[in-house]
Amino acid sequence: MDFDRFSSPFFSAVCFILVFSRAEAYDYLDPTGNITLKWDVISWTPDGYVAVVTMTNFQMYRHIMSPGWTVGWTWAKKEVIWSMVGAQATEQGDCSKFRMNIPHCCMKNPTVVDMLPGVPYNQQIANCCKGGVVSSWGQDPSAAVSSFQLSVGRSGTTNKTVRLPKNFTLLGPGLGYSCSQAKIVPSTVFLTSDGRRKTQAMMTWNVTCTYSQMLASKNPTCCVSMSSFYNSTITPCRTCACGCQNNSTCVPSDSMIQSVVGLNTPTKDNTPLVQCTKHNCPIRVHWHVKLNYKEYWRVKISITNFNYRLNYTQWTLVAQHPNLNNITQVFSFAYKPLLPYKSANDSGMFYGVKFFNDILMEAGPDGNIQTELILQKDKNTFTLNKGWAFPRKVYFNGDECMMPLPDDYPYLPNSAPKNVIGLSFVISAFFLLELLAFW
Repeated sequence: MDFDRFSSPFFSAVCFILVFSRAEAYDYLDPTGNITLKWDVISWTPDGYVAVVTMTNFQMYRHIMSPGWTVGWTWAKKEVIWSMVGAQATEQGDCSKFRMNIPHCCMKNPTVVDMLPGVPYNQQIANCCKGGVVSSWGQDPSAAVSSFQLSVGRSGTTNKTVRLPKNFTLLGPGLGYSCSQAKIVPSTVFLTSDGRRKTQAMMTWNVTCTYSQMLASKNPTCCVSMSSFYNSTITPCRTCACGCQNNSTCVPSDSMIQSVVGLNTPTKDNTPLVQCTKHNCPIRVHWHVKLNYKEYWRVKISITNFNYRLNYTQWTLVAQHPNLNNITQVFSFAYKPLLPYKSANDSGMFYGVKFFNDILMEAGPDGNIQTELILQKDKNTFTLNKGWAFPRKVYFNGDECMMPLPDDYPYLPNSAPKNVIGLSFVISAFFLLELLAFW
């Protein structure tokens, strides 16, 4: 075999992109996290079927916030949607071929969104009508489900003649999700309300959607800064951490906010309108090593919103640090350890307390929240040297934040860089000579 043709730069680049893309789609802190769309055919009709579609978010710390999810697919044949309950198609399409009963949607590629809260009861089903907002599984499993019902016509009317939809898409609310093809699975079994009878769907198929941060955005959406009680230097977010500053798409901090054009204009993909900063990130997470006790140590975490266009509802913050296996107390935030592997307990999820601080307000005086942690020391591992007290990784709303460079971490005074030590020696020698001359 001629191996030389596989050694070209183009082939290497393609292989790197494929491998890197695959790695980005896999989250080792949430290896089984996905969003599953389950279609249950609950009855047959003269020209099709009635199905209940259930969206379940199995991701531990990545939710879908306002303006909510958007689901799309391509029909295999010439199907139409006669009616929907709990959701609606965004476009009806060309239904001019129909004379009497007009379908809800005649699009070959329908796009469906959730209904808003407060719709009439005859347009609702269970777990619908939340404006497309879906909680993460780690925060609230009962709110991590969204459902709607549709009646499909001009379709097969048996298990053998039905053709599954294809080319599924999911926006949550922006880009980042890629979906598998529909796969027939064992029919769902339902239990009646009294628990005494089981019923079964006529047919069931699943679609699995996974998230990739690289597909969602070419730049990070958050950054991390650091400080400590033992060093007066504050390590800021890296310059251009979330892309270099563009004065046409950011707001100067001293500007009159009310005069900014498009400030309160919502966007479907939540495009940020950020304050002009060196890091250019919508979100900054600050980790401060506050105190060092004999058997415990204390950390303060602050989250600041630089996005003028968005309130972050049901936000989540994930940190990875070896001492999270022995966290003693968390103030003002809810906390849940993440245990993707039995051999490791070094990651945890922070989120807001409902009706207290579960909404991170838009940029401004109220656009920040904070907490403090008390952690018990492990005498075999605890140290303040070499940046050990700072997190290994930080995620906000499921996206990994840009960390400072390791050389920029706050250092202990006795481990100062050589140039600082040399300067200190020169200054000390100078004062010593001056003292001797005085005497």
